[in-house]
Amino acid sequence: MASRRPPARRRTRRPSRRRQRADDRLIGLLVTAALAVALVVAIVNWLLVNWWILVVIGVLAVLAGGGWLYRKQQHGQWEAVRAQGLRYGLPQLDALHHSQFEDAVRDLMHRDGCRNAVRVGGGGDLGADVKATDPYGRRWVIQCKHRRKGLAGSAVGTPDLQVLNGTARQVHGADVAVIVTNGRVTGPAGDFAKQQRLHVVDRHTLAEWAAGSRPLWELLRAVPPPRKPTSLS
Repeated sequence: MASRRPPARRRTRRPSRRRQRADDRLIGLLVTAALAVALVVAIVNWLLVNWWILVVIGVLAVLAGGGWLYRKQQHGQWEAVRAQGLRYGLPQLDALHHSQFEDAVRDLMHRDGCRNAVRVGGGGDLGADVKATDPYGRRWVIQCKHRRKGLAGSAVGTPDLQVLNGTARQVHGADVAVIVTNGRVTGPAGDFAKQQRLHVVDRHTLAEWAAGSRPLWELLRAVPPPRKPTSLS
């Protein structure tokens, strides 16, 4: 009698490598999601206990947003003012009387957004012909030197700047002390201005400013940083 062969065992199929990798990725994603949820829950619970941090973050966000809106508003105001078209040419400025020249400088500062710009030139002005507070809270004191002959007139010298340097900050409380002329400035006077942190608006800078291209503080170098906004800005 022939012996029977034992039935062949069925081979169990091992999962393919591709499926194993997919399972591993799924497990990894589930673990990551669980950790993320646990972290969020922990942070929320911590913030609920330390609620004052949310208040600080909110205040900082409001201040940052307010600063951005303020800068945008000031930029819009300047664009609107410039669009009004107050401009002077150098021949116009040369033909003015010295008091009218001071008025023109005052009006240009007002055009740039200095709402309180005022002419104070005259006897006993102590070196301040125009005073103004710019939209960034900086106090400007300006001395005007008009020359009817323009560049052919007498140059602004060191003594003129010494008067401004002696009174602008100490007497008038200036943040920015400026001398404006439709003429020229001597070399020593220019050097003195740099040493004493004074600003000189010569004929070339005056022409660009009066033409309405940019406000004066964008044309001068090393202007002090803005102060906090004030009711005058």
